[in-house]
Amino acid sequence: MADSFVCSGAIMKCTFGSMPARLVVLPDRTVWLAGQQMANIMDCKPVANIPSFGPCSAPTYPPTASATAAAMGALTPMPCVPGTTGPWMPGKPDYLIQNSPALLKSCKCLCQWGGVISIEQDGQIAEGTTDIIKSTKEHFE
Repeated sequence: MADSFVCSGAIMKCTFGSMPARLVVLPDRTVWLAGQQMANIMDCKPVANIPSFGPCSAPTYPPTASATAAAMGALTPMPCVPGTTGPWMPGKPDYLIQNSPALLKSCKCLCQWGGVISIEQDGQIAEGTTDIIKSTKEHFE
C-alpha cells in the first residue's frame, strides 16, 4: 500500500461522525509540501487541529447518550466535539517536522468516545506540484 505525507487541509473522517472534516495545521509550521503546511503526529488537538465531524453517533459520547435516553432509547446523535486522547499513530519517525514524526495518510487518531479518526485525502493539492506528489508517493511504495 502506498502512503503519503499529510498536509494542512487533509480530509479526515471519524467512525462515529456523520461528515468529513479538514485537518488544521497551525500557522507556526515552517515545513511545506505541495503548497501546504506539512502535518506532524502532534496535530491532534480537539477543535484546534481536528474540528467537528458533525453529529456524533457514539453511544458513549455524553451528549448523544443523554439525548438518546431522553428519546426513550432511540439513537439521537448530537454535535461532535472531538475528544482525541493522544497523537496520531504511528507517524514517520525518521522524518521529523518541528521535532515530531511526520503525519502519514495511514495514521490513525483515537477519540475518547470510541471513534477512530483516519485520513481520507492527504491535503497535497497545490497546482503545478504533480511531480513532487508523485515522487513523495513513490518513496513509500
